[in-house]
Amino acid sequence: MPGEIPARPSTVSAFKYTTFCGSESGHIVKKTAEKTVGQNDVVVRITHSGLCGTDAWHRKSNMCLGHEGVGIIELVGSAVTTVKIGDRVGIPVVRATCGKCEACLVGDDAYCPNMDAYSREGSTPDLGTLASHAVLNETFVVPIPDGLDNRDAGPLFCAGATVFEVLHRYGVRAGDRVGVVGVGGLGHLALQYANKMGCEVIAFSGTEAKRGEAIRLGGHEFYATKGVTKFQRIMPIHHLLVTTSVSPDWDLYFPIMATNATIYPITADYGARMNFDLLTLVVKGLRVQGSCVAPRSMYHKMIRFSAAQGIKPMVEEFPMTEEGIEDAFRALDKGNLRYRAILVA
Repeated sequence: MPGEIPARPSTVSAFKYTTFCGSESGHIVKKTAEKTVGQNDVVVRITHSGLCGTDAWHRKSNMCLGHEGVGIIELVGSAVTTVKIGDRVGIPVVRATCGKCEACLVGDDAYCPNMDAYSREGSTPDLGTLASHAVLNETFVVPIPDGLDNRDAGPLFCAGATVFEVLHRYGVRAGDRVGVVGVGGLGHLALQYANKMGCEVIAFSGTEAKRGEAIRLGGHEFYATKGVTKFQRIMPIHHLLVTTSVSPDWDLYFPIMATNATIYPITADYGARMNFDLLTLVVKGLRVQGSCVAPRSMYHKMIRFSAAQGIKPMVEEFPMTEEGIEDAFRALDKGNLRYRAILVA
């Protein structure tokens, strides 16, 4: 049966487990995968896994889906020293790196050109977390602190890490005015993180529908953008996190950016382009800073900060079955989620 294995392998063992994969038709297909468990590997029984737009990109690919997985360690290799059976852990998007390139050597392993990562072309097709288990090196799991349950931790392993990385890494300070474009899967977490870091938080959304929720999540100001060609009486913004997959109207936002401010397009659809007035960028000293999820070290900081500050995603639960996953995709496609889907094993 998938998931059955002796309690602890002395060296290596073949481990079979269930995966939920995409297909050319778009239907979810249940399969069995097999992976070798090395001396430094752990086997995680997945209890919860988030679902987001990145998974929708691969729904018609023959690969195991899901990349926001959390669970319980059921098996450890003979040389594992950092975690133990029974520990609750999360699984980052990047599952293996070369450890030799410049990016790895300076701690930027999320940019390793030789990484094995979910959604990356050429990576192992069974890396997804819509599965019964995951097998990976002990250094690629992140312990989940007490006070944060698996249900809430799941979406933090992509959406949470993505926004936390920007706020923690690029000079955002308490008192800075931080704008968040989009109150959705990433945006609703960005509001919470920025607030808990002591920033003045400004939320932007298409309509007034999410005003109350944005304020409850940590926003200090809210502005609806539909039909607006020019903002009135907004104090300059130092950092602007764009959490929508569709690029906003840059002509609307550039005038409200502070001198030497930074814009972070932290999610984008395939083929997306930025079209803006270059002169405004130059004369205001603006910067555009890309950011892709987070290195492993940032996951550890993010999850501890989240537990300490009570940061949690708003989620809707679905069963981790073929039917449950397809229901979650339908809700995602319709834009009905508030704000993340979580699959429960």
